[in-house]
Amino acid sequence: MAESRTPKRMRYLKSLDEIPRFRNEAEEADFWSTHSLAEIWDQLEPVEIEVSPKARRITLRRSRKKPVTLRLEERQIAQAKQLARRKSLSYQALLRSWINEGIAREERARKRV
Repeated sequence: MAESRTPKRMRYLKSLDEIPRFRNEAEEADFWSTHSLAEIWDQLEPVEIEVSPKARRITLRRSRKKPVTLRLEERQIAQAKQLARRKSLSYQALLRSWINEGIAREERARKRV
């Protein structure tokens, strides 16, 4: 049976004390998929991290994006923004993911022929 894809409602934390101790990464990922620090962001302390040169290269390579002009109807943009908000994404990220999914689907179809 297919799992329901109903989006979960985001809960905004009011205090750092609301963050529980997690037993594992899966539990933590599940928590953060429905909770946000947006309202208490200013209570967080900055942390310095060191990124390995290999991870830095991979990240920089992946993040190169070239701007393109794509003319869409205002209605399409408004709907994309609304859907993206429900998923806590920018609408541009959502559009990019749809384009990636379409490209992958076309590639799979091409390989089947």
